[in-house]
Amino acid sequence: MAAFANAADTATQHATGPVSGIETQFIDTSVRPQDDFFRYLNGKWLQNTQIPADKSSWGTFVQLRETSLEQARGIIEHDAKEKAKAGSDQQKVGDLYNSFMDEKKLDALGIKPLTGELHRISALKDKKALPALVGHLSDIGVNTPYRIGVAQDSKNSTQYAVYMSQSGLGLPDRDYYLKKDDKRMASTLEKYEQHVAKVLALAGEKNAEAQAKAIVGFETQLATAQWNRVELRDPVKRYNKVEVAKLAELAPGYDWNAALAAAGVGGKTGTVIVGQPSYLTAMNQTLQNTELSTLQSYFKWQLLREYSPYLSKPFSEANFAFYGTVISGVPQERPRWQRGVAAVEGALGEAVGRQYVAQYFPPERKARMEELVKNLLAAYKDSIEHLDWMGPETRAQALDKLAKFSPHIGYPVKWRDYSKLTINKDDLVGNVMRASQFARNRNVGKLGKPVDREEWGMTPQTVNAYYNSSLNEIVFPAAILQPPFFNAAADDAVNYGAIGAVIGHEIGHGFDDKGSQSDGDGNLRNWWTDSDRAAFKTKTDMLDAQYSAFEPVPGYHVNGQLTMGENIGDNSGLAIAYKAYKISLHGKEAPVIDGLTGDQRFYMGFGQVWRAKMRDDAAILQVKTDPHSPAQFRANGTVRNQPGFYEAFGVKEGDKMYLAPKDRVTIW
Repeated sequence: MAAFANAADTATQHATGPVSGIETQFIDTSVRPQDDFFRYLNGKWLQNTQIPADKSSWGTFVQLRETSLEQARGIIEHDAKEKAKAGSDQQKVGDLYNSFMDEKKLDALGIKPLTGELHRISALKDKKALPALVGHLSDIGVNTPYRIGVAQDSKNSTQYAVYMSQSGLGLPDRDYYLKKDDKRMASTLEKYEQHVAKVLALAGEKNAEAQAKAIVGFETQLATAQWNRVELRDPVKRYNKVEVAKLAELAPGYDWNAALAAAGVGGKTGTVIVGQPSYLTAMNQTLQNTELSTLQSYFKWQLLREYSPYLSKPFSEANFAFYGTVISGVPQERPRWQRGVAAVEGALGEAVGRQYVAQYFPPERKARMEELVKNLLAAYKDSIEHLDWMGPETRAQALDKLAKFSPHIGYPVKWRDYSKLTINKDDLVGNVMRASQFARNRNVGKLGKPVDREEWGMTPQTVNAYYNSSLNEIVFPAAILQPPFFNAAADDAVNYGAIGAVIGHEIGHGFDDKGSQSDGDGNLRNWWTDSDRAAFKTKTDMLDAQYSAFEPVPGYHVNGQLTMGENIGDNSGLAIAYKAYKISLHGKEAPVIDGLTGDQRFYMGFGQVWRAKMRDDAAILQVKTDPHSPAQFRANGTVRNQPGFYEAFGVKEGDKMYLAPKDRVTIW
């Protein structure tokens, strides 16, 4: 490959032409890109960077999120100092932040803010009152054994439906309860029981250790009945429409009419879509077989777990010691202002986002992104039209779906109305409860109304993007449209490799193993011929085998099935971004910048986006719960399947990045 220019040459080039956007100062030339592209590109950064004490990981994504957090802080702290009009968004933002930051008041209150809720649970007379209690606790954001909510009907995307799903664990995944032969998991479960006992004792509960043991036993039974995360990815298996009158056949003796009424949907629907029917049956049996006193202890614990971050220092410190340090390996808690900003964004995200967009998202950035999205969609169309493994019948359906994609860039066209949410600067726990109830009312209030196609699932200040299959939409919040994802001063190559691959990734979700089961109108239906689906599965099985071989922590492999959708997104997103980049050149040769060809900068733009380090505990948590592969495998695992990468860096047989052509996976 071409040699790299020195710093003086680079500075001169930057003054006279487009910049490369590649952070060459982090390249480790002792590593060949043909052997480990991720380490070659980011090696010096990896060697010289320590993960901050208050973070579970550090890298490009987290750094950009920190920038967004600082920007949001400026907005929020400005609102907190202003004497804003009562009832305005600014008053609510400022007062919620101030209520969080008033540690002195919280320390003086101790457990008092939860006294009424704890008494409500203690007053439970019999199990007949469970549906009402579950409904109330769900309203205020507390974890319960099942969830009831409203979302688009997966098989009729023009209307909303009621969904019921499994829930109720205090640990991140069922494996933490069930993998008894895994010493790390077993140790975590033991520490969890100790943590539960400690928090119950802080709340003044007697026999806290005995209660904790009973709670962990109850949650273990729930975990045993739960579907694993791979099963939960199957949208067809999760779609089980049940008449309300027949819920009793799944879970006899439980008052489902009372449960639906408590969830705010009683009498408004004749059917419920049950995510995991076998879980519901087993959960009901567990509830019947569990002492009322244990259930009371469990609900108290879940209440305390949810609200510990908003109570006095002993509660918040205990919460961090377990969920921050034990679960994720983080030795030090984030500064309080960061937690305060997160609390405000969780409750009033679009109120902050509206101000964020006005300050930090220039219109020209949106226009440039619209052009990029248009180019990526055109590249996808060209690719689908020329696929060698797909027949004409499926191809026509795929093109129809692509034509119906709805892109959303930067911010929503309709901002959320927070007028019905009351925020009081002296009542943090009450604020959090009211914010949860507000969100819950907003959700269940959708039932029976037309589908809101303008609603966003992320705030503009979120560094992320997403695809929504029911709306067949791709959404790119403003905050991700910054370097290194999008560099307005850089040559196109790095932008196509970075944000172009992100755009392609999100479009790719419409055609991954899960998203491809919904059509262009957002309806869950099979639009594939059997032979084309089989050809697709052959390719995804190869991808599964590749990623399942990756081992971020000794003994803990990536789950190729759990991460399948994201791996397909990366694979197809980068391939289509490369195609779009080539189209953008209009047949001309790309300039050489900083000694790098256009193709090299394209792949390096992709690889530097995944620059990251992660603590082992956090990496284990990721492989257990996260549908995304760890960063280094998103880089290396993706490029080794791309023919253009082999040409750009001269990768040959015998190199560690090499895959034989028959073993490379190209899908879209």
